Amino acid sequence: MGQAGSRFVGGAEYKALDETRVRGFLVALPFAETALGGAADAWTVREVGDGNLNLVFIVKGPKGGLVVKQALPYVRMVGESWPLPLDRAYFEHEALKIQTLAAPRLVPKLYHFDTMQAATVMELLEPHLILRKGLIKGLRYPKLAADMAEFCALTLFRTSDLGSPAAEKRERQVRFSHNITLSKITEDLVFTDPYRVSDMNRWTTPQLDKVAAAFRADAPLKLAAQELKWMFLTRGEALLHGDLHTGSIMATETDTRVIDPEFAVFGPMGFDLGAFMANLLLAFFAQEGHATTSDDRIAYRAWILDTLEAFWTGFEARFLALWAKGGAGDAFMPSLFTDEVGGVALEAYRHMTMTRLFQDAIGFTGAKMARRILGLAHVEDLESIEDADARAKCEKLALRMARDLMVGRNAIGSIQAVRDMAETLAKEVVA
Repeated sequence: MGQAGSRFVGGAEYKALDETRVRGFLVALPFAETALGGAADAWTVREVGDGNLNLVFIVKGPKGGLVVKQALPYVRMVGESWPLPLDRAYFEHEALKIQTLAAPRLVPKLYHFDTMQAATVMELLEPHLILRKGLIKGLRYPKLAADMAEFCALTLFRTSDLGSPAAEKRERQVRFSHNITLSKITEDLVFTDPYRVSDMNRWTTPQLDKVAAAFRADAPLKLAAQELKWMFLTRGEALLHGDLHTGSIMATETDTRVIDPEFAVFGPMGFDLGAFMANLLLAFFAQEGHATTSDDRIAYRAWILDTLEAFWTGFEARFLALWAKGGAGDAFMPSLFTDEVGGVALEAYRHMTMTRLFQDAIGFTGAKMARRILGLAHVEDLESIEDADARAKCEKLALRMARDLMVGRNAIGSIQAVRDMAETLAKEVVA
Protein backbone atom coordinates (compact mmCIF):
# COMPACT_ATOMS: atom_id res chain seq x y z
CA MET A 1 0.00 0.00 0.00
CA GLY A 2 2.84 2.37 0.82
CA GLN A 3 0.62 4.62 2.93
CA ALA A 4 1.41 5.71 6.47
CA GLY A 5 -1.06 5.90 9.32
CA SER A 6 -2.64 3.34 11.60
CA ARG A 7 -5.71 2.88 9.46
CA PHE A 8 -3.70 1.51 6.53
CA VAL A 9 -2.47 -2.05 6.25
CA GLY A 10 -0.26 -4.11 4.01
CA GLY A 11 3.11 -3.21 2.52
CA ALA A 12 6.19 -4.82 1.03
CA GLU A 13 5.97 -7.75 3.45
CA TYR A 14 2.39 -8.65 2.48
CA LYS A 15 1.93 -12.09 0.94
CA ALA A 16 -1.29 -13.95 0.31
CA LEU A 17 -1.51 -16.81 2.78
CA ASP A 18 -1.79 -20.44 1.82
CA GLU A 19 -2.01 -23.55 3.98
CA THR A 20 1.75 -23.60 4.59
CA ARG A 21 2.08 -19.89 5.31
CA VAL A 22 -0.86 -19.96 7.72
CA ARG A 23 1.06 -22.39 9.93
CA GLY A 24 4.10 -20.12 9.96
CA PHE A 25 1.93 -17.08 10.59
CA LEU A 26 0.31 -18.70 13.65
CA VAL A 27 3.52 -20.17 15.04
CA ALA A 28 4.76 -16.61 15.56
CA LEU A 29 1.73 -15.86 17.80
CA PRO A 30 2.22 -17.32 21.30
CA PHE A 31 -1.50 -17.60 22.04
CA ALA A 32 -2.11 -19.70 18.91
CA GLU A 33 -0.06 -22.67 20.08
CA THR A 34 -1.89 -22.58 23.40
CA ALA A 35 -5.27 -22.42 21.68
CA LEU A 36 -4.54 -25.11 19.11
CA GLY A 37 -2.27 -27.45 21.05
CA GLY A 38 0.47 -29.62 19.64
CA ALA A 39 3.11 -28.75 17.07
CA ALA A 40 2.35 -26.86 13.87
CA ASP A 41 2.76 -29.96 11.72
CA ALA A 42 -0.09 -31.54 13.66
CA TRP A 43 -2.51 -28.75 12.74
CA THR A 44 -4.97 -29.13 9.91
CA VAL A 45 -5.49 -26.09 7.70
CA ARG A 46 -8.40 -25.72 5.30
CA GLU A 47 -9.28 -22.72 3.13
CA VAL A 48 -13.06 -22.30 3.22
CA GLY A 49 -13.68 -18.80 1.91
CA ASP A 50 -16.70 -18.94 -0.37
CA GLY A 51 -17.43 -15.22 -0.35
CA ASN A 52 -16.59 -12.57 -2.91
CA LEU A 53 -13.51 -10.94 -1.40
CA ASN A 54 -11.26 -12.79 1.07
CA LEU A 55 -9.29 -15.85 2.09
CA VAL A 56 -10.63 -17.69 5.13
CA PHE A 57 -8.72 -20.54 6.80
CA ILE A 58 -9.96 -22.91 9.47
CA VAL A 59 -7.05 -24.19 11.56
CA LYS A 60 -7.53 -27.07 13.98
CA GLY A 61 -5.15 -28.65 16.45
CA PRO A 62 -5.41 -31.31 19.16
CA LYS A 63 -6.79 -28.78 21.64
CA GLY A 64 -8.98 -26.43 19.60
CA GLY A 65 -9.44 -24.30 16.50
CA LEU A 66 -9.03 -20.79 15.12
CA VAL A 67 -10.06 -18.86 12.03
CA VAL A 68 -7.62 -16.75 10.03
CA LYS A 69 -9.17 -14.27 7.61
CA GLN A 70 -6.99 -12.35 5.18
CA ALA A 71 -7.94 -9.59 2.76
CA LEU A 72 -6.77 -9.99 -0.83
CA PRO A 73 -5.67 -6.97 -2.87
CA TYR A 74 -8.47 -7.61 -5.38
CA VAL A 75 -12.05 -8.83 -5.60
CA ARG A 76 -11.77 -12.59 -5.28
CA MET A 77 -14.86 -13.35 -7.37
CA VAL A 78 -13.57 -11.20 -10.27
CA GLY A 79 -9.78 -11.43 -10.05
CA GLU A 80 -6.84 -9.05 -10.21
CA SER A 81 -8.57 -6.89 -12.81
CA TRP A 82 -10.60 -5.39 -9.93
CA PRO A 83 -8.10 -4.23 -7.27
CA LEU A 84 -9.22 -3.50 -3.71
CA PRO A 85 -7.34 -1.80 -0.86
CA LEU A 86 -6.15 -4.07 1.92
CA ASP A 87 -7.18 -1.54 4.53
CA ARG A 88 -10.70 -2.98 4.50
CA ALA A 89 -9.28 -5.54 6.94
CA TYR A 90 -8.54 -2.69 9.33
CA PHE A 91 -12.10 -1.37 9.11
CA GLU A 92 -13.49 -4.85 9.68
CA HIS A 93 -11.33 -5.29 12.78
CA GLU A 94 -12.27 -1.85 14.11
CA ALA A 95 -15.97 -2.55 13.52
CA LEU A 96 -15.74 -5.90 15.28
CA LYS A 97 -14.11 -4.20 18.28
CA ILE A 98 -16.94 -1.68 18.49
CA GLN A 99 -19.60 -4.37 18.01
CA THR A 100 -17.93 -6.41 20.76
CA LEU A 101 -18.38 -3.48 23.13
CA ALA A 102 -22.02 -3.08 22.12
CA ALA A 103 -23.14 -6.70 21.75
CA PRO A 104 -20.38 -9.09 22.88
CA ARG A 105 -22.57 -12.21 22.85
CA LEU A 106 -23.40 -11.82 19.18
CA VAL A 107 -20.01 -11.52 17.45
CA PRO A 108 -16.97 -13.81 17.30
CA LYS A 109 -14.12 -13.28 19.75
CA LEU A 110 -11.12 -11.43 18.36
CA TYR A 111 -7.61 -12.66 19.15
CA HIS A 112 -5.18 -10.84 16.86
CA PHE A 113 -4.92 -8.40 13.96
CA ASP A 114 -1.80 -8.31 11.79
CA THR A 115 -1.46 -4.97 10.04
CA MET A 116 1.17 -6.00 7.50
CA GLN A 117 -0.64 -9.18 6.42
CA ALA A 118 -4.16 -7.67 6.59
CA ALA A 119 -5.12 -10.75 8.57
CA THR A 120 -7.38 -11.29 11.57
CA VAL A 121 -7.35 -14.27 13.91
CA MET A 122 -10.67 -14.96 15.57
CA GLU A 123 -12.84 -17.55 17.24
CA LEU A 124 -13.77 -20.69 15.32
CA LEU A 125 -17.55 -20.94 15.48
CA GLU A 126 -18.65 -24.57 15.71
CA PRO A 127 -21.05 -26.19 15.04
CA HIS A 128 -22.42 -23.01 13.50
CA LEU A 129 -23.58 -22.94 9.90
CA ILE A 130 -23.75 -19.96 7.56
CA LEU A 131 -27.37 -18.88 7.92
CA ARG A 132 -27.98 -18.70 4.18
CA LYS A 133 -27.07 -22.37 3.82
CA GLY A 134 -29.38 -23.26 6.69
CA LEU A 135 -32.26 -21.41 5.07
CA ILE A 136 -31.67 -23.28 1.82
CA LYS A 137 -31.73 -26.57 3.74
CA GLY A 138 -34.98 -25.60 5.46
CA LEU A 139 -33.49 -25.45 8.97
CA ARG A 140 -35.23 -23.49 11.72
CA TYR A 141 -33.48 -21.17 14.15
CA PRO A 142 -35.66 -20.43 17.19
CA LYS A 143 -33.41 -17.64 18.51
CA LEU A 144 -32.58 -15.96 15.21
CA ALA A 145 -35.19 -13.19 15.25
CA ALA A 146 -34.55 -12.19 18.85
CA ASP A 147 -30.77 -12.35 18.49
CA MET A 148 -30.71 -10.26 15.31
CA ALA A 149 -33.13 -7.75 16.82
CA GLU A 150 -30.80 -7.47 19.81
CA PHE A 151 -27.70 -7.13 17.64
CA CYS A 152 -29.20 -4.37 15.49
CA ALA A 153 -30.73 -2.49 18.41
CA LEU A 154 -27.54 -2.54 20.48
CA THR A 155 -25.05 -1.76 17.72
CA LEU A 156 -27.14 0.93 16.06
CA PHE A 157 -28.31 2.64 19.26
CA ARG A 158 -24.93 2.59 20.98
CA THR A 159 -23.05 4.03 17.99
CA SER A 160 -25.66 6.74 17.33
CA ASP A 161 -26.01 10.17 18.89
CA LEU A 162 -28.55 8.62 21.25
CA GLY A 163 -26.04 6.19 22.71
CA SER A 164 -22.60 7.77 22.10
CA PRO A 165 -21.21 11.14 23.16
CA ALA A 166 -20.93 13.44 20.17
CA ALA A 167 -17.14 13.61 20.38
CA GLU A 168 -16.80 9.83 20.35
CA LYS A 169 -19.21 9.44 17.47
CA ARG A 170 -17.45 12.09 15.42
CA GLU A 171 -14.06 10.46 15.96
CA ARG A 172 -15.48 7.15 14.78
CA GLN A 173 -17.12 8.81 11.79
CA VAL A 174 -13.79 10.29 10.75
CA ARG A 175 -12.13 6.89 11.09
CA PHE A 176 -14.71 4.98 9.05
CA SER A 177 -15.08 7.74 6.47
CA HIS A 178 -11.86 6.38 4.97
CA ASN A 179 -13.58 3.11 4.02
CA ILE A 180 -14.17 4.77 0.68
CA THR A 181 -13.69 1.94 -1.79
CA LEU A 182 -16.09 -0.50 -0.17
CA SER A 183 -18.66 2.24 0.34
CA LYS A 184 -18.40 3.04 -3.37
CA ILE A 185 -19.07 -0.61 -4.15
CA THR A 186 -22.28 -0.40 -2.12
CA GLU A 187 -23.28 2.88 -3.76
CA ASP A 188 -22.85 1.45 -7.27
CA LEU A 189 -23.99 -2.15 -6.89
CA VAL A 190 -27.02 -1.46 -4.68
CA PHE A 191 -28.36 1.89 -5.85
CA THR A 192 -27.13 2.51 -9.40
CA ASP A 193 -26.08 -0.47 -11.50
CA PRO A 194 -29.41 -2.38 -11.48
CA TYR A 195 -31.07 0.69 -13.04
CA ARG A 196 -28.63 1.21 -15.92
CA VAL A 197 -26.69 -0.80 -18.48
CA SER A 198 -23.56 -2.01 -16.71
CA ASP A 199 -20.96 -4.65 -17.45
CA MET A 200 -21.28 -5.70 -13.81
CA ASN A 201 -24.93 -6.68 -14.12
CA ARG A 202 -26.22 -10.16 -14.82
CA TRP A 203 -29.53 -11.94 -14.44
CA THR A 204 -31.33 -15.11 -15.47
CA THR A 205 -31.54 -14.68 -19.23
CA PRO A 206 -33.63 -14.61 -21.35
CA GLN A 207 -36.34 -15.09 -18.70
CA LEU A 208 -35.65 -11.78 -16.94
CA ASP A 209 -34.55 -9.69 -19.93
CA LYS A 210 -37.82 -7.75 -20.11
CA VAL A 211 -37.93 -7.25 -16.34
CA ALA A 212 -34.37 -5.87 -16.31
CA ALA A 213 -35.21 -3.50 -19.16
CA ALA A 214 -38.37 -2.38 -17.35
CA PHE A 215 -36.32 -1.55 -14.23
CA ARG A 216 -33.98 0.58 -16.33
CA ALA A 217 -36.94 2.48 -17.82
CA ASP A 218 -38.94 2.92 -14.59
CA ALA A 219 -38.62 6.59 -13.60
CA PRO A 220 -40.47 6.36 -10.23
CA LEU A 221 -38.35 3.35 -9.28
CA LYS A 222 -35.12 5.08 -10.27
CA LEU A 223 -36.10 8.13 -8.25
CA ALA A 224 -36.79 5.91 -5.23
CA ALA A 225 -33.41 4.19 -5.67
CA GLN A 226 -31.59 7.50 -5.86
CA GLU A 227 -33.43 8.89 -2.85
CA LEU A 228 -32.26 5.84 -0.88
CA LYS A 229 -28.75 6.35 -2.22
CA TRP A 230 -28.83 9.99 -1.09
CA MET A 231 -29.86 8.81 2.36
CA PHE A 232 -26.96 6.34 2.38
CA LEU A 233 -24.52 9.07 1.35
CA THR A 234 -25.65 11.77 3.77
CA ARG A 235 -27.40 10.35 6.82
CA GLY A 236 -24.64 9.19 9.18
CA GLU A 237 -26.92 8.01 11.97
CA ALA A 238 -24.91 5.08 13.31
CA LEU A 239 -22.10 2.67 12.53
CA LEU A 240 -23.49 0.14 10.07
CA HIS A 241 -22.34 -3.42 9.64
CA GLY A 242 -22.71 -2.50 5.98
CA ASP A 243 -23.31 -5.98 4.55
CA LEU A 244 -25.77 -7.63 6.93
CA HIS A 245 -27.01 -10.45 4.74
CA THR A 246 -27.61 -14.08 5.69
CA GLY A 247 -24.12 -14.99 4.49
CA SER A 248 -22.71 -12.72 7.21
CA ILE A 249 -24.47 -14.59 10.01
CA MET A 250 -23.50 -17.93 11.53
CA ALA A 251 -26.07 -19.74 13.63
CA THR A 252 -27.16 -22.80 15.52
CA GLU A 253 -30.53 -23.41 17.14
CA THR A 254 -29.27 -21.72 20.30
CA ASP A 255 -26.61 -19.21 19.19
CA THR A 256 -26.27 -16.46 16.57
CA ARG A 257 -23.09 -14.59 15.58
CA VAL A 258 -22.63 -11.76 13.10
CA ILE A 259 -19.41 -11.77 11.07
CA ASP A 260 -17.68 -9.92 8.21
CA PRO A 261 -18.33 -6.17 8.83
CA GLU A 262 -15.67 -4.99 6.36
CA PHE A 263 -18.21 -2.69 4.66
CA ALA A 264 -18.68 -0.83 7.95
CA VAL A 265 -19.45 2.86 7.57
CA PHE A 266 -21.63 5.44 9.28
CA GLY A 267 -24.97 5.62 7.52
CA PRO A 268 -28.77 5.39 7.92
CA MET A 269 -29.84 2.79 10.47
CA GLY A 270 -32.48 1.46 8.10
CA PHE A 271 -29.77 0.16 5.79
CA ASP A 272 -28.66 -2.68 8.08
CA LEU A 273 -32.25 -3.49 9.01
CA GLY A 274 -33.25 -3.59 5.36
CA ALA A 275 -30.32 -5.77 4.38
CA PHE A 276 -31.32 -8.48 6.85
CA MET A 277 -35.00 -8.29 5.96
CA ALA A 278 -34.20 -8.37 2.24
CA ASN A 279 -32.31 -11.61 2.61
CA LEU A 280 -35.12 -13.20 4.60
CA LEU A 281 -37.54 -12.24 1.82
CA LEU A 282 -35.20 -13.56 -0.87
CA ALA A 283 -35.06 -16.84 1.07
CA PHE A 284 -38.86 -16.79 1.28
CA PHE A 285 -39.34 -16.39 -2.48
CA ALA A 286 -36.65 -19.00 -3.21
CA GLN A 287 -38.40 -21.72 -1.21
CA GLU A 288 -40.65 -22.83 -4.05
CA GLY A 289 -37.52 -23.63 -6.02
CA HIS A 290 -36.29 -25.87 -3.19
CA ALA A 291 -39.58 -27.67 -2.59
CA THR A 292 -39.74 -31.44 -3.09
CA THR A 293 -42.52 -33.99 -3.18
CA SER A 294 -41.82 -34.79 0.46
CA ASP A 295 -41.44 -31.16 1.58
CA ASP A 296 -43.49 -28.45 -0.13
CA ARG A 297 -41.78 -25.79 2.03
CA ILE A 298 -45.14 -24.08 2.71
CA ALA A 299 -44.76 -24.30 6.48
CA TYR A 300 -41.16 -23.22 6.21
CA ARG A 301 -42.09 -20.16 4.19
CA ALA A 302 -44.48 -19.21 6.98
CA TRP A 303 -41.65 -19.63 9.50
CA ILE A 304 -39.45 -17.25 7.50
CA LEU A 305 -42.19 -14.62 7.57
CA ASP A 306 -42.71 -15.26 11.29
CA THR A 307 -39.00 -14.53 11.69
CA LEU A 308 -39.28 -11.36 9.61
CA GLU A 309 -42.14 -10.08 11.78
CA ALA A 310 -40.50 -11.05 15.05
CA PHE A 311 -37.23 -9.42 14.01
CA TRP A 312 -38.81 -6.04 13.32
CA THR A 313 -41.12 -6.03 16.36
CA GLY A 314 -38.25 -7.19 18.57
CA PHE A 315 -35.91 -4.55 17.19
CA GLU A 316 -38.48 -1.79 17.63
CA ALA A 317 -39.23 -2.78 21.24
CA ARG A 318 -35.55 -3.13 22.16
CA PHE A 319 -34.50 0.13 20.51
CA LEU A 320 -37.33 2.05 22.19
CA ALA A 321 -36.40 0.49 25.55
CA LEU A 322 -32.78 1.59 25.13
CA TRP A 323 -33.91 5.09 24.21
CA ALA A 324 -36.34 5.29 27.15
CA LYS A 325 -33.61 4.17 29.54
CA GLY A 326 -31.27 6.80 28.15
CA GLY A 327 -27.80 6.43 26.72
CA ALA A 328 -24.57 8.37 26.76
CA GLY A 329 -25.52 10.36 23.68
CA ASP A 330 -25.99 14.10 23.39
CA ALA A 331 -29.22 13.98 21.37
CA PHE A 332 -32.59 14.32 23.15
CA MET A 333 -31.13 14.99 26.58
CA PRO A 334 -33.51 13.45 29.19
CA SER A 335 -33.13 16.49 31.45
CA LEU A 336 -35.10 18.54 28.91
CA PHE A 337 -38.19 16.33 29.19
CA THR A 338 -38.67 15.76 32.93
CA ASP A 339 -42.13 17.34 33.15
CA GLU A 340 -45.28 15.45 32.14
CA VAL A 341 -45.91 17.41 28.94
CA GLY A 342 -42.32 17.01 27.85
CA GLY A 343 -42.35 13.29 28.60
CA VAL A 344 -45.49 12.76 26.52
CA ALA A 345 -44.05 14.79 23.64
CA LEU A 346 -40.78 12.86 23.68
CA GLU A 347 -42.55 9.50 23.76
CA ALA A 348 -44.68 10.51 20.77
CA TYR A 349 -41.54 11.61 18.92
CA ARG A 350 -39.85 8.29 19.64
CA HIS A 351 -42.72 6.39 18.05
CA MET A 352 -42.79 8.77 15.09
CA THR A 353 -39.08 8.14 14.63
CA MET A 354 -39.65 4.38 14.61
CA THR A 355 -42.27 4.80 11.89
CA ARG A 356 -39.77 6.73 9.78
CA LEU A 357 -37.07 4.17 10.50
CA PHE A 358 -39.40 1.34 9.47
CA GLN A 359 -40.15 3.03 6.15
CA ASP A 360 -36.43 3.65 5.58
CA ALA A 361 -35.76 0.00 6.33
CA ILE A 362 -38.32 -1.41 3.91
CA GLY A 363 -37.08 0.92 1.18
CA PHE A 364 -33.57 -0.43 1.66
CA THR A 365 -35.07 -3.93 1.79
CA GLY A 366 -36.37 -3.48 -1.73
CA ALA A 367 -33.08 -2.07 -3.01
CA LYS A 368 -31.10 -4.96 -1.55
CA MET A 369 -33.50 -7.51 -3.04
CA ALA A 370 -33.27 -6.01 -6.52
CA ARG A 371 -29.48 -5.82 -6.60
CA ARG A 372 -29.16 -9.50 -5.68
CA ILE A 373 -31.16 -10.47 -8.78
CA LEU A 374 -30.17 -7.90 -11.41
CA GLY A 375 -26.71 -6.81 -10.23
CA LEU A 376 -23.29 -8.38 -9.79
CA ALA A 377 -23.32 -10.54 -6.66
CA HIS A 378 -26.30 -12.88 -6.42
CA VAL A 379 -27.48 -15.12 -3.58
CA GLU A 380 -27.17 -18.86 -3.31
CA ASP A 381 -30.82 -19.14 -2.23
CA LEU A 382 -31.81 -18.39 -5.83
CA GLU A 383 -28.66 -19.39 -7.72
CA SER A 384 -28.86 -22.94 -6.40
CA ILE A 385 -32.25 -23.47 -8.11
CA GLU A 386 -30.97 -25.36 -11.15
CA ASP A 387 -34.05 -25.06 -13.36
CA ALA A 388 -33.77 -21.59 -14.93
CA ASP A 389 -37.53 -21.22 -15.44
CA ALA A 390 -38.24 -22.14 -11.82
CA ARG A 391 -35.52 -19.77 -10.62
CA ALA A 392 -36.85 -16.95 -12.82
CA LYS A 393 -40.35 -17.41 -11.43
CA CYS A 394 -39.04 -16.90 -7.89
CA GLU A 395 -36.94 -13.93 -9.00
CA LYS A 396 -39.82 -12.18 -10.78
CA LEU A 397 -41.95 -12.33 -7.65
CA ALA A 398 -39.09 -11.01 -5.52
CA LEU A 399 -38.47 -8.16 -7.97
CA ARG A 400 -42.13 -7.16 -7.92
CA MET A 401 -42.00 -6.95 -4.16
CA ALA A 402 -38.71 -5.07 -4.29
CA ARG A 403 -40.26 -2.41 -6.50
CA ASP A 404 -43.39 -2.14 -4.32
CA LEU A 405 -41.28 -1.67 -1.20
CA MET A 406 -39.04 0.98 -2.74
CA VAL A 407 -41.70 3.06 -4.47
CA GLY A 408 -44.44 2.61 -1.90
CA ARG A 409 -42.46 2.57 1.32
CA ASN A 410 -44.02 5.73 2.75
CA ALA A 411 -47.50 4.25 2.45
CA ILE A 412 -46.65 0.95 4.17
CA GLY A 413 -47.46 1.21 7.84
CA SER A 414 -46.56 -2.10 9.45
CA ILE A 415 -44.48 -5.24 9.20
CA GLN A 416 -47.77 -7.16 8.95
CA ALA A 417 -48.44 -5.27 5.71
CA VAL A 418 -45.04 -6.36 4.39
CA ARG A 419 -45.87 -9.96 5.29
CA ASP A 420 -49.23 -9.71 3.56
CA MET A 421 -47.54 -8.41 0.41
CA ALA A 422 -45.15 -11.37 0.36
CA GLU A 423 -47.88 -13.93 0.96
CA THR A 424 -50.10 -12.45 -1.75
CA LEU A 425 -47.32 -12.43 -4.30
CA ALA A 426 -46.28 -16.01 -3.46
CA LYS A 427 -49.76 -17.21 -4.47
CA GLU A 428 -49.59 -15.68 -7.93
CA VAL A 429 -48.76 -17.53 -11.13
CA VAL A 430 -45.99 -15.75 -13.01
CA ALA A 431 -45.85 -15.87 -16.78
